Amino acid sequence: MQEWDPQLYLQFETERTRPAQELLARITHDNARWVTDLGCGPGNSTELLVRTWPAATVTGIDSSAAMLQQARKRLPVCTFLQADIRSWRAALPQDVIYANASLQWLEQHTILLPQLAEQLAPGGILAVQMPDNLDESSHRLMREVAASSRWQALISAEASKRKRLLTSEHYYDLLTASGCSVDIWRTTYYHPMRDTAAIVNWLRSIGLRPFLAELHSAQQSDFLQDYLTALTPAYPLRRDGGVMLAFPRLFIVAMKQA
Repeated sequence: MQEWDPQLYLQFETERTRPAQELLARITHDNARWVTDLGCGPGNSTELLVRTWPAATVTGIDSSAAMLQQARKRLPVCTFLQADIRSWRAALPQDVIYANASLQWLEQHTILLPQLAEQLAPGGILAVQMPDNLDESSHRLMREVAASSRWQALISAEASKRKRLLTSEHYYDLLTASGCSVDIWRTTYYHPMRDTAAIVNWLRSIGLRPFLAELHSAQQSDFLQDYLTALTPAYPLRRDGGVMLAFPRLFIVAMKQA
């Protein structure tokens, strides 16, 4: 897959950081010393962790060299490591493992979530936020455009197969079986956007990446235009002339019992 684009990602930094802030607000740990940000991206979520626990050792983990370069410029006092979350192992038991909008890209959550819980210190917290938007028009329509006669020969079926999240009950059972008390909730954000082109621009840096990765530059432009055409009637204009993007997210906060 093509490299992440930090500048494109940060065009909507306020909207992307809001769920990170709300996840952090539900973490109750007064004396965290070892904190890891899984899928830290350009460091916007890591910065929140540093502000909350200024005396802690905060480490950011990401698979993207471009994102990590941006994060290091933003937070030179932190350690940032290029690694796959699935194979990452903490050197010491962690007080907080924080994964904001990263785990949805990975499969085998039945293995991954207990594996992360095992790396918590007693009283440590695993905090997870994941987009849960595959059934929204924004994502359903990108799959439909990719499956159309114009694109189905150029975009593999695999590009459309981001795995669905497990049920809330399944996550609850996995983490309670791992010795955690668990709080789970869903929030749907409604983001006012200038127009449907702004929705396309938002998704270019995340959900559209697997589709665009299989196309050359000119094809990408044509695909985005077809997607915009399909998207426009699904997002009617609001009274102020803009559109509203619904964005459901699943939150999990699991505390390791002493």
